[in-house]
This record gives sequence, structure tokens and C-alpha cells, in this order.
Amino acid sequence: MRLVAYPAILDDSENKPGQYTVTFPDVPGAITDGNNLEEALYNAPEALGLVLFDEKVLPKSSSLQTIQKQNPDKIVTYISVDLDFIRRNSYKPTVKKNTRISAELAKKAENQGINFSATLTAALEEKLSN
Repeated sequence: MRLVAYPAILDDSENKPGQYTVTFPDVPGAITDGNNLEEALYNAPEALGLVLFDEKVLPKSSSLQTIQKQNPDKIVTYISVDLDFIRRNSYKPTVKKNTRISAELAKKAENQGINFSATLTAALEEKLSN
């Protein structure tokens, strides 16, 4: 489990009555909303997690008191999320790529039950991380 917590601002000042926009000062790309406070709080962890789950270096979390002082007329609270859960449950679009390998190599791999897509993906991820 990889839990993180960041202060969130719940702001209803520019919305229809009862609707809230949720932003995270430390994670600018994480934005969501809700038709009421409960829905906004429910949506907030996913918005936060989708921006952070594949980040190698996470932004530093500000103190709740600092964010509240900067936003005295808004609701400020910590939102936590398990980044490993988001990673496991997020949809990652895939594309089909054709490639050519020797028939002999293909036969050996098939005989060992090797998944070509998984192997190519792992090799590309390793190559690109270096």
C-alpha cells in the first residue's frame, strides 16, 4: 500500500448552490467536483490518485493550516488515497503494434508460453527507464 495525503480546497463560490470544486494546491493537475459536499469528497481521492499514481517523485504536502490561512472562506481538508490501488484499477489504453521476429525465436517463445505483448511491454519500459 502506498498511501498519500494532501490538503484539498473545496470551493462552492463559483458554482450552483451546493456544488463544490475540489483542487489540490500541491498537485495542480488534480481537479474534480461534486453536486454536493459528499460527492465532491467521494470524487477527490480518485482525482488525486490518477495524477500521482505513476509519479516517481511525489510533491511535498503543505500543512493544512497553511492552506486554510490562504483560503479562509473555503473548506480545507486532507484527502488520502492508496496510489497502488489506483494503479491497479486505472484504465490504460493500449495500441496494437506489429513486429517481426525470427520464426525460430517465435516458436521457442510459444512453446514456453511466453506472452509476446507482456514481454515487449516490459522490455520497452526497462529500455525507456534507463
